[in-house]
Amino acid sequence: MKKPIAIQGIKGSFHHLVVQNYFNIDSEVVECMSFDGVVNSLLENKTDEVVMALENSIAGSIIPNYALIDNYNLSIVGEYYLGIEHCLMALNGQTIEDIEEVHSHPMALLQCKVFFKNYPHIKLVEAKDTADVAKQISEKNMKGIAAIASKNAAELYGINLLAESIQTIKHNETRFVIVKRDNSQKDISTINKASLKFELDHKRGSLAAILNVLSDCKLNLTKIQSLPKIETPWKYAFFVDVTFEAYKDYEKAVSILNLMAENFKILGEYKNARR
Repeated sequence: MKKPIAIQGIKGSFHHLVVQNYFNIDSEVVECMSFDGVVNSLLENKTDEVVMALENSIAGSIIPNYALIDNYNLSIVGEYYLGIEHCLMALNGQTIEDIEEVHSHPMALLQCKVFFKNYPHIKLVEAKDTADVAKQISEKNMKGIAAIASKNAAELYGINLLAESIQTIKHNETRFVIVKRDNSQKDISTINKASLKFELDHKRGSLAAILNVLSDCKLNLTKIQSLPKIETPWKYAFFVDVTFEAYKDYEKAVSILNLMAENFKILGEYKNARR
C-alpha cells in the first residue's frame, strides 16, 4: 500500500496542489508545519516521498531546504514548476475595507507587497502557512482578518475571495522537488537533469575550472547557488543544477568532478520538468 506524501503546510496549500498535479488528485498527504517536519516524516518512514519548495522566480532560493537535503543525504527524484497565483480571502460578507490584518507566509506577503500599498490601513502579519490561515479564519469565524492563499484553499475552507492574482509580478513560479531517502530505482533512460554539490579551495580559478569541465562534457548549467559552511568561516559549498542530452556525458563529468572538487555529492538525478 502506498504511503501518504509529506508536504509543508496543509491541504489547500501550494505544496498540496503540487501533490495533486504531480502524483494524483486523490493522493493522501502528511501535513507538516515545517520543512524539518517534512524531512523527519521521511527519516521516520512515515512516508516514502515528500514535496519541498526549492526556489521561487521572484524571491529566489529557499537555501535551508538545500541544506536539509544535503545534511540528511536525501535524494531528489523529480521536480515540478507551479505557477503561483495569490488570492486574498476572508469570511463571507467581509469586504476589503473590513480587513484590519492580512496573515500569510512571509514569502506570500513579500510577493504581494505592492498590492497592499493601496490599503495602508491593513497590517501584514507573518504566519507559518498560507492555507492554514484560511482554515483558521473559517473554523474560528475570524472577522477583520484575511489570508493570502491559493484559490483552492478558499474553495476547500468555504471562504470568500476578495481579490485574485494579487502578486506583484504576474508570472510567478515556484520550483518544487520530489525527495526520497534514496534514488536506487532510477531510470537512466529518462534522466536528463542532476543536482550536485561540491566544495572548493580558496584558489584563483578553482570555480572556473569546474565550470569548464561541465561545458567540455556538454552539460548545461541551469543554476548555481553558494551556501556558507558554518563550521569553516568564509568557505562555501556550491549547489548546481545541470541538464544534459546524453547520460554518458554526465557520467564523464561526474568522474572528473569527483577528482577535482572536495566533498562532491550527487543530490539527485531526475527528468527535467522544463522539457
